[in-house]
Amino acid sequence: MVTLRNITWRRGTQTILTGVNWEILKGEHWALIGRNGSGKTSLLNILTGYVWPTIGGVEVLGHSFGTVDLRELRKFIGWVSSSFLQELQSLGPIQRTLDVVVSGKFASMGVYEQPSAEDWSRAERVLDWFGCSDLAHHAFASLSQGEKQRVLLARAWMGSPQLLILDEPCTGLDVPSREQVLRAIDTLAKQPNGPTLVYVTHHVEEVVPSFTHALVLNQGQVLASGRKNEILTGNTLSKAFSLPVEVNWQSGRPWLQVRSDTSTTSPASPGANVLEVYPA
Repeated sequence: MVTLRNITWRRGTQTILTGVNWEILKGEHWALIGRNGSGKTSLLNILTGYVWPTIGGVEVLGHSFGTVDLRELRKFIGWVSSSFLQELQSLGPIQRTLDVVVSGKFASMGVYEQPSAEDWSRAERVLDWFGCSDLAHHAFASLSQGEKQRVLLARAWMGSPQLLILDEPCTGLDVPSREQVLRAIDTLAKQPNGPTLVYVTHHVEEVVPSFTHALVLNQGQVLASGRKNEILTGNTLSKAFSLPVEVNWQSGRPWLQVRSDTSTTSPASPGANVLEVYPA
């Protein structure tokens, strides 16, 4: 699905990414973990062809960048992010929720082509699948933040993507809204005909059970990559966040605990006391 080989990207005199290698196979779902400024967004922009690496090769959905029309390739890649939500809201307050979903069929910010009766029917079914059928004829701008995120998931699914990138989709959500969005993502990941998911976050508790792998970035380099249970450990995340932490797994999800010994960036000793637990 995705192969990044020895990716290095420099912006002016600053090196943002260094020697990144990443392979995503069909049937895998990945969490991309790292603190702010670790290079997560830059890596996504390279993966989708909006930024070209200084060094290295990119292959997505079997196509090598440089030999494929990226505009056509992006039709098979869904992307849900807070920045996309802001762009969508800038179109004005009169868009219906159903219009937002059906626009996913055409990968457009609005409905500029004539959807078929089947398109509208499918959009309604997709909204129902994400638990938003009662919102179909509401103005999108009037929805809560959590409802908007679930509608954007429905919109992405409407386009039948082979690869779906979820860029911090739970930012700004309260706990109930976050859990609703995460349940929808977990259900989507379990669909036999669903897309390969890449979930970007710096909150490890958002890694739901259906995710299989994790890649941890630190200062533009891969700190660790592989099966999530082997990667999302206290040792690795202490290095990633420059803070001594431990990880406890409950119900298939990792929960981060910050240790009281915060004077060092190394993992805490077994006898250290718990300072905080996330989420609250």
